[in-house]
Amino acid sequence: MIKCVALDIGETLVCDDRYWNAWADWFQVPRHTLSALVGVVVSQGRDNADAIRMLRPGADVAAEYRAREAAGRGEILDETDLYGDVRPALSALRNLGVRVIVAGNQTSRAGELLRALDLPVDAVAVSGDWGVAKPDSEFFRRVIELAEARPDETLYVGDHPANDVFPAGDMGLLAGHLRRGPWGHLWADAPEVRAVADWSINGLRELIDVVTEA
Repeated sequence: MIKCVALDIGETLVCDDRYWNAWADWFQVPRHTLSALVGVVVSQGRDNADAIRMLRPGADVAAEYRAREAAGRGEILDETDLYGDVRPALSALRNLGVRVIVAGNQTSRAGELLRALDLPVDAVAVSGDWGVAKPDSEFFRRVIELAEARPDETLYVGDHPANDVFPAGDMGLLAGHLRRGPWGHLWADAPEVRAVADWSINGLRELIDVVTEA
């Protein structure tokens, strides 16, 4: 029985277009240039921030983030950034009596913006507040605490195998891989991902059937 569904944020709930476009604009490069570099690091299994470092070798990404904030060009996240199935799916899950939480690798500012959207969830947590990020096992220990359910009663859903599916499985959580965004599409049919993921889904509405049938 699934008592809690925990969801990643980037490319699970939120489309990352605005995030990467803002970085491209900040460095004054064509948006498609940074998009292509993101594709490179995705295919190589590297850290997302490496795409920025490829634009500006040696760049201190955290310092550049602070500079953007100081210049009034910091993070923006609003209703238009959500995928269309987010609110209907989350509401349906809660109507089934399932605890729904959100936990991902985002800044504290992104966490504030996400909470301001008043999503139909029981809790929102981000790595910027926790001081630990995926795929660290401590992050998933925090997820288990927030879930208020046993690991084998908690389904963690995300698009990134290395950050979501594999570490969730290692911690005894049920794991759902979402075919969404570059990471989700690239590895959707990879045998190693299929072997670990308890479910592979194409959209969040499919979670309703997953929970019902489980």
